[in-house]
Amino acid sequence: MDRRALIISGLAAAGTAGCATAPQGPVEAQGQVGGPRPGNPPAEPFTREELVTNVSDFLGVTAESAGAAIERIFRDNGRPTGYIAGEEGSGAISVGARYGRGLLYMKNQPRIEVFWQGPSIGWDLGGNASRVFTLCYNLQYPDAIFRRFPGVEGSAYLVGGMGVNYQRADGITLAPIRAGVGLRLGANIGYLSYSRQRNIFPF
Repeated sequence: MDRRALIISGLAAAGTAGCATAPQGPVEAQGQVGGPRPGNPPAEPFTREELVTNVSDFLGVTAESAGAAIERIFRDNGRPTGYIAGEEGSGAISVGARYGRGLLYMKNQPRIEVFWQGPSIGWDLGGNASRVFTLCYNLQYPDAIFRRFPGVEGSAYLVGGMGVNYQRADGITLAPIRAGVGLRLGANIGYLSYSRQRNIFPF
């Protein structure tokens, strides 16, 4: 009986040690999701000059207007590591929805197609279709864009005839720039969910 008890107690001790040394999950889950992957260098940011030209050409605004918007965003956030150039449509009668589609550009990375959709609620009425140019901050690899980004309260403003607001999640900041018929900055709150495929429901 003593020998049997000794064997059982030894097995129990070995099992306890195995549990104590078991891995605690991936390192990425314990830090910021958008951070650099182990062994990969940080994403290379874009310069002001690169973006002024791209914003001006894509949104169809003057270089002066594009420069004013970029200057304000750079002052708040610095240099972005990516941008999304795309089109979107939205509408609201107090409760609204926004849908969009574009291409994500990052240096030394293949461009990828991105969809976004999301609801809004507030003092808002109207609809529009427009182009949108979204600057991405602290986005270290393309797949990190696929998540939900709530709007930052009080971040909407006008500069150079264009509307800008901020969205943040998991250390990543997005700054969509809209111009012309795409300008709709009603008093609303909501979020945008970025995905690999089009989703009919905005929630």
